[in-house]
Amino acid sequence: MCNTDNLRIDIKALPEGDTAVAQRLGGDFFSNIEGSEITQGDVHVDVSIRKTPYFSEIRFRAVGSVSVICDRCLDAFDQKVDTEHMITVKFGDEYTEDDEYITITNEDSVVDIAWCVYESIVLALPVKHVHAPGKCNPAMINMLKEHSVTRSDDTADSEEIDPRWSALAQLKEKIKN
Repeated sequence: MCNTDNLRIDIKALPEGDTAVAQRLGGDFFSNIEGSEITQGDVHVDVSIRKTPYFSEIRFRAVGSVSVICDRCLDAFDQKVDTEHMITVKFGDEYTEDDEYITITNEDSVVDIAWCVYESIVLALPVKHVHAPGKCNPAMINMLKEHSVTRSDDTADSEEIDPRWSALAQLKEKIKN
């Protein structure tokens, strides 16, 4: 069971100075995130909070692996994750979030960083999710080869060029010269 209470931080209740907490995120965490592309994972998150009279800095580092779907063969595989992030929290009249600060009120001084941790993990993933070479599902790779269209087909050279394209090619030649 993944209990994310350690990712809910009551800034007002913390003593000034440094505080550290740790949390292990598993499949429960990722399946509870709405619209998550990650369904499983094993990620260790170390959170350190530095509270001063004027603001608080929350730093966390997430290290582990998450299960993602391969873009090529559609099989799941484990992708390593190692990311760090910092959030600055200050007190104000109303709750706001922007790129630099989270502003909280005195009445509601709890900051839930679960979504920030999730976003940081997702942003640490490569854009293209693919297995290591040779690790994709061979049956799916064969189907892809069977159904893919190659552009270097010999029949493409023998086809007549559309007259609109040949007129454009002639215009380009005139401009060059």
